Amino acid sequence: APQKMTVQDVPHAFPTVDVPDHAHYTIGVVILMVGITGTLGNFLVFYAFCRSRSLQTPANTLIINLAISDFLMSITQSPVFFTSSLYKHWIFGEKG
Repeated sequence: APQKMTVQDVPHAFPTVDVPDHAHYTIGVVILMVGITGTLGNFLVFYAFCRSRSLQTPANTLIINLAISDFLMSITQSPVFFTSSLYKHWIFGEKG
């Protein structure tokens, strides 16, 4: 059976650049704000759709699909990106 290659076997596969600490924190704060806004905004779109019969049209169903997808991205990706920005490197291991 062939041996599985890992990132460590390929030098410079993912080059890194030294970035000032304040850049990490600035990006982290921006991502936190985007995540909160995306979570709340898309939840409100979904809530309004569910509460109002007049909004429940086939065309709006496509918009709700997008809102739910964006909501799920906001609650799953923003905390990970924000946390990594605070630690200034990837902390979730190779599997993450």
